[in-house]
Amino acid sequence: MEAVGILIALVGCIVLVLGTLVVLGAVRAARAVSAKAENVALKARAYTNPGAPGRIASVRLRLRNSLAGTRQALDAAAAQDAQVGESLALLKRLDELAADLDGQLRVLEHEPDAARVDAKLPELRERAGRITHAAEELRWAVQDRQHRFADDELARLSAECSQEADALRHWSEPVTAEEVSPEEPKRLGAARWPSAEEVLGLVDRIRKPSGEAR
Repeated sequence: MEAVGILIALVGCIVLVLGTLVVLGAVRAARAVSAKAENVALKARAYTNPGAPGRIASVRLRLRNSLAGTRQALDAAAAQDAQVGESLALLKRLDELAADLDGQLRVLEHEPDAARVDAKLPELRERAGRITHAAEELRWAVQDRQHRFADDELARLSAECSQEADALRHWSEPVTAEEVSPEEPKRLGAARWPSAEEVLGLVDRIRKPSGEAR
């Protein structure tokens, strides 16, 4: 019975974890859809409304796009470079400041007093610019880092390919003791066969007794 109870508890934990993951995934998806829809609305206001709401929407849109681009670049780099983790921590702090600033800009969009909007907007725009610049510095730095690593890797790979190509081009013919020297064909070609008379004379000299030879 205890084993059955433990098994049920394990199954319950697994179901709870899976349910939590599903809920978190759904929440993230809903937030992504909501953020995308809000960005579309901000873009429409920024391009169609020349007044204060349009100016505020432009500031919010630029701030959001800069942080989103930096987040995407850092997430992609972090999968291959552990040192980017500290940059992600800094970006998280920037996200918190940007979220607070975005809330203030959203409130300012609905401010009926035009004079107050004109008084507060430059300050908020300047703060948004500082956050945007900080995010851009992180994004550009990680891009430069990736480009440098890619160039170094390409240089190493090119050198290895050149070495391998040289090795493939290096070949030699096996040399044996029976190899004929370059002068041998000339000597063979210059020699001639003895004539019939020379052969007969040689045979007669061999057949003559030693006494006759004297």
